[in-house]
Amino acid sequence: MAVDTRELAPTARTEVGIRLPSRWTVATVAVALLVALPIVVVFSRIFEPSDGVWAHLAATVLPNYLRNTALLMFGVGAIAAVVGVGTAWLVTTTRFPGVRLFEWALLLPMAVPAYVMAYVYTDLLEYSGPVQTTIRDLTGWGYGDYWFPEIRSLGGATVMLGLVLYPYVYLLARAAFLTQSVCVLEVSRTLGCGPWRRFWTLALPLARPAIVAGLTLVMMETVADYGTVEYFGVPTFTTGIYRAWFGMGQPVAAAQLSATLLGIVLVLILLERVSRGNARYHSTSTRDRPAAQIILRGAGAYTALGACALPVLLGFLVPAADLAYLAIRYGDPLFGSRFLPFAMNSLILASVSAALITLVATIIAYGVRISPTPFSRGAARFAAMGYAVPGSVIAVGVLIPFAAVDNAVDSVAERFLGVSTGLLLTGSIAALVFAYLVRFLAISFNTVEASLGRVSPNMDAAARTLGHGPSSTLTRIHAPLIGTGLLSASLLVFVDVMKELPATLIMRPFDFDTLAIRVYRLASDERLAEASTAALAIVAVGILPVIVLSRAIARSRPVLDPVHRPIDQDSPSRSRGTGAAAGEPVRPMIDAKAGSDGPERASSL
Repeated sequence: MAVDTRELAPTARTEVGIRLPSRWTVATVAVALLVALPIVVVFSRIFEPSDGVWAHLAATVLPNYLRNTALLMFGVGAIAAVVGVGTAWLVTTTRFPGVRLFEWALLLPMAVPAYVMAYVYTDLLEYSGPVQTTIRDLTGWGYGDYWFPEIRSLGGATVMLGLVLYPYVYLLARAAFLTQSVCVLEVSRTLGCGPWRRFWTLALPLARPAIVAGLTLVMMETVADYGTVEYFGVPTFTTGIYRAWFGMGQPVAAAQLSATLLGIVLVLILLERVSRGNARYHSTSTRDRPAAQIILRGAGAYTALGACALPVLLGFLVPAADLAYLAIRYGDPLFGSRFLPFAMNSLILASVSAALITLVATIIAYGVRISPTPFSRGAARFAAMGYAVPGSVIAVGVLIPFAAVDNAVDSVAERFLGVSTGLLLTGSIAALVFAYLVRFLAISFNTVEASLGRVSPNMDAAARTLGHGPSSTLTRIHAPLIGTGLLSASLLVFVDVMKELPATLIMRPFDFDTLAIRVYRLASDERLAEASTAALAIVAVGILPVIVLSRAIARSRPVLDPVHRPIDQDSPSRSRGTGAAAGEPVRPMIDAKAGSDGPERASSL
């Protein structure tokens, strides 16, 4: 029987409208705007008169702020890109002595707060420190007889932040390299592409969204850093904001400086988006197996070993060893039962914040994916801008509306119930957790968005044909596929909340100190030896999530047998690999001496 297709068109349009309900978009935008509320509160003061303060800043210190901030951003970004992408490619595609150790060790600097790094290296490298003292003792030189780099400088701050922040790029780049289509890389080998050409022309462009997401986090963290640049005496936008707001008592001028800073970050992000155009970066291959690894030998192996060992040595081992020495020799006088509440408070805040922020980021990122309207995209980007705002500015933006809500609830309760509710929000950790949400949403959002971007849109279409709505598709299909990304987002937030200082210092409830506050109070009084215990505790707590995160990423690909068939990791067939120990997974290898197109051979990981 013939069917008039014209009668089916309205039905199809109706079904499409039902499968993409407007209420999801409304919910996404509502959550994004709620998160952006503190930023709106702060920026609402831009339109207030500044009594000539802004004009004075623009004529005197603003050019210096611009220059230092730009140099710091691009310097730290360059270090993070070179170290993060280079080491991620090495540990993912090559084999050399210690490669499995460096898979997770390269993430360890993430556990060290930037301000702690600044304190440690200043103590080691200043004129009276052990390094210069040893040089003078060995050579007999005096003051002015030799040149030594000044640690308290723009260059010193750039290196300190670069050593701490490169793991953001390494983490996302490695995850991207692990999930790239092996078919594309193998086809390039048949066309005569060597390892370096495959990296520059295929692997690097395909990993671009993840790398850019990591660099965005690095730059936003750089412009929002206060402890390092303030300790090194480098005037940036962040120090200017603090001075204008808390030193000069000019919140309007501080808000205008913050708006300028966010404008710079937003322009950089938009330029990258425009340069990307309509390009999309998701795998279309159904052969999900790891690519062949290159076995490095001789000078190549030692070069790769040194390239991976240097950032771990400078970014983690040296500061951790110095802190351990100070903690053992001096230590915190409150260490013991009085020290435990500091650690518990930090763990509670970090755990609750990580779960909440990852949930909110997933809702916003998925809402933008299924309904990428300009309004939803703009709301999501604006909500994620809080990462570039100093924590104390966000704290003020949260306190103003939350205090108004507290006062309103207390007034109503006292009028109708005859009781006072007190400070329900600002007197508890609720306001502090919300400040963390505003501050660190960008970390989780960029990570989740990059993970969703690697899922082919065909998966959404297939889910719709099977009768799944947006919510069911997210929970039953996308969530398992991006599980590694969700775990990465949660652990990144966990580690950053453990280290967060300005917002915690301003918004914490009474008698609710954390490890970060303990470190700041002691170090700001030049009592680094006593602050070493709390600083070492922050580093130690951050190590476990880093290891778990690295192992989760490594397991994100299926285990294969020598003929590249996926096998069950719990199956006894794992012991069938040629040249592998019994029970170990195997992965195809290429001997570097045989050339990039040499014969493959199996070798155990």
